Amino acid sequence: MTPEMTLPFPQRVALAWHRRSLASRVTLLTTLAVGLVVALIAVTGYFTVRMQLQSTTDESLVQRARTAAASYSSPVGQPVPLWVLGAGETRVAVLAAGRVYKPDFDSRPFPEPGAPERAVADGQTTGSLRTISAGGVTYRVAAVPLTRGSALVVAQSLESQERVLAKLGILMLILGLAGVIAAGFAGWGVATGGLRPVRRLTDDVERIARTEDLTPIPVEGHDEIARLATSFNGMLIALSASRDRQRQLVADAGHELRTPLTSMRTNIDLLTQAGLSLTEAQREELLDDVRAQMEELTTLIGDLVELARDEPLPPVVETVELPEVLDHAVTRVRRRAPSLAWVVEAEPWWVVGEAPGLERAITNLLDNAAKFSPDGATVHVSLDNGVLTVDDEGPGIPEDDLPHVFDRFYRAMESRSMPGSGLGLSIVRQIAERHGGTVTASRSPYGGARLELRLPGAAAPMPRTTPVEISS
Repeated sequence: MTPEMTLPFPQRVALAWHRRSLASRVTLLTTLAVGLVVALIAVTGYFTVRMQLQSTTDESLVQRARTAAASYSSPVGQPVPLWVLGAGETRVAVLAAGRVYKPDFDSRPFPEPGAPERAVADGQTTGSLRTISAGGVTYRVAAVPLTRGSALVVAQSLESQERVLAKLGILMLILGLAGVIAAGFAGWGVATGGLRPVRRLTDDVERIARTEDLTPIPVEGHDEIARLATSFNGMLIALSASRDRQRQLVADAGHELRTPLTSMRTNIDLLTQAGLSLTEAQREELLDDVRAQMEELTTLIGDLVELARDEPLPPVVETVELPEVLDHAVTRVRRRAPSLAWVVEAEPWWVVGEAPGLERAITNLLDNAAKFSPDGATVHVSLDNGVLTVDDEGPGIPEDDLPHVFDRFYRAMESRSMPGSGLGLSIVRQIAERHGGTVTASRSPYGGARLELRLPGAAAPMPRTTPVEISS
């Protein structure tokens, strides 16, 4: 016995229902709906025909009773004339003085008159109509006044009517079952054909989940299933692009981390193996080199963490005065590049965003200008109407490298011998996009490179806002 057989019957039914396919459910529901409609039509038709037959029988029976009573003139107790009997299964009798008088040749049991018929004979009512049984036969009995103290009772057997209704019931049952079976097959065909695209889409999704192959699935038609497949393809494309970016980031990060790690390991090995034979100056030089490489690794890891943030909005949003952020960034970079001159012009500009992120982006732009500027050169910085422009007097950016300077780990040929990870400008672009802005690179009129950061905001002071954390 399986564990399912030990479950109560309702739970087994529910489990079987959940295991059914969607096509089976649609077919079953269609069959049940059609079956209910057919059953309702059959029952309604049966009772309508039955009521119509009974109404017709009653009208005919009463009319014949009244016609016979009007033409009957025999004295009470005399045999009923043959013409009064009518035809078919109709029977007549006279009720007088509490006794029933019927034709001598009619030996069949006559329905026993009751209180309604006696009331008609006594003149208390003008007629009666009801159903009674006699000898295992059901009769429809009508009574009308005849003469004073008597009534004419006419009984109509309902056997023929019951036979007709029985045949009608069987016919309705057969037609109903045939309709339900036909509806079941039709529902199965419609469900199978209509749900074929759903099954195909389900198979494709299961294949993608099993193989992790993010190739878009084929789309057919223009119905809701096609729209669903198109939306799913869009999700696959986005997921594939995200996975490619992740793989590229990991590969580039591994490549960039390999160089400082190798150099650091070499220096540490030298310090370990030849530490006693090294002079103090050589030892300090190796240690300085190790510290520089550790700082480079720290910067690279920080840049990777920053690039790994892929939220459409910054985690903290507040009103930021951009000239103040620019002043902090210039002060920091000026300490790292004391040999350069800085010309800064800033107009008021307020933005809504993340102050630390904006300061990091501006600092990266200034560090890039300082790295490529020769000693004694001047870096020109201006902020006008939300556009931060940084011009240096270095060698500039070659035309072939301009489209790629904001790519991750991209480094121009002239900069590969300089320190850096190639992630600084990528971080600038990411922060700019998070704030709804853009960053571009071009040739500077001062002979070097020009980097422009555009951020939406306002020139007039904006109301101070409390920092708001944005939940992911």
